[in-house]
Amino acid sequence: MPAIHPSAIVETESIGEGVAIGEFAVIRPGVVLGDRVRIHPHVVVETGVEIEEGTEVLPQGYVGRRPRAVGAIVREPTFREVLRIGAGCSIGANAVLYYDTEIGPDTLIGDGAFVRERVRIGAHCVVGRSVGIDRDVHVGERTSIMSTSLIVAKSRIGKGVFIAHGVVTTNDNALGAEGWDEERVAGATIEDGARIAANATLLPGVKVGRDAVVGAGSVVTRDVAAATRVMGVPARPA
Repeated sequence: MPAIHPSAIVETESIGEGVAIGEFAVIRPGVVLGDRVRIHPHVVVETGVEIEEGTEVLPQGYVGRRPRAVGAIVREPTFREVLRIGAGCSIGANAVLYYDTEIGPDTLIGDGAFVRERVRIGAHCVVGRSVGIDRDVHVGERTSIMSTSLIVAKSRIGKGVFIAHGVVTTNDNALGAEGWDEERVAGATIEDGARIAANATLLPGVKVGRDAVVGAGSVVTRDVAAATRVMGVPARPA
């Protein structure tokens, strides 16, 4: 039997065995909670969300946020009102997961992280505290993105990648002056097994090849060949 605190608002009937729902949590109609899911106090889970067995969502997490374009935003968001979190995941306190996101099993999303719409994150990944993952990003399995890093829209990250603390990717050489252009704007591509050290910056559209290493504090202005080590400003082979 599920253990549901009396103060929680639970509007779904799709609740597995051994589910625990804490104080003042809100679970909307149509949510699917697998066996042994744990929803901590003050979590909001919106309609269309599926959380598989053994996953927990820590206090004040928001799962299923709708993107919204206000007057200052030139791009109208496009998304599906679905979200799936695989088995055995942990979603940190105050984390925000937008609609149209898929998170593979045994993945950790750190406290205060945000994951925007149209994002796919593979199995056995780590997304650290206060990491930002913008829309339309793909992250391969067994990849780690450490605390305070930013992965911008339209970036592609392979399998087994390590991105250290404070890494910044960028996608617009015009710095917003020319508005949003899907054809012109390009995020980073980081191929399987690459390593990006702390506080590095990747400029729009650069590709870091398979098993390459980018040194701490580097500014990557051009593609990095596979199995190459670069460092410096601008980054050059070391």
